[in-house]
Amino acid sequence: QVRLVESGGGLVQAGESLRLSCAASGSISSIKTMGWYRQAPGKQRELAAIISSDGSTYYGDSVKGRFTISRDNAKNTVYLQINSLKPEDTAVYYCHANGVRNGYLSFDSWGQGTQVTVSS
Repeated sequence: QVRLVESGGGLVQAGESLRLSCAASGSISSIKTMGWYRQAPGKQRELAAIISSDGSTYYGDSVKGRFTISRDNAKNTVYLQINSLKPEDTAVYYCHANGVRNGYLSFDSWGQGTQVTVSS
């Protein structure tokens, strides 16, 4: 089992910034892809950003120009820097990762989510 734990969410005002963190733990051999998804009230979960093992990134259209994803391989941690927050960014942000655990077993894990609330 690989566990993902998000942190860094909270209540902020529009225009401010946040940095979300997601730390993976367990018998991890390698992590291929890590990403952030978000789900606003009454809406489907959507991709915000992903980063692959080679460092390539992809961003959803709604967050391009304001979100930056990065990772610290030594800490098995992925970050999401969010600038110029807008009320429409209000959502639960979920971390996702896949890769190899215990030397040869695949894993595909989700975190429990961290709430981001942006007031106008």
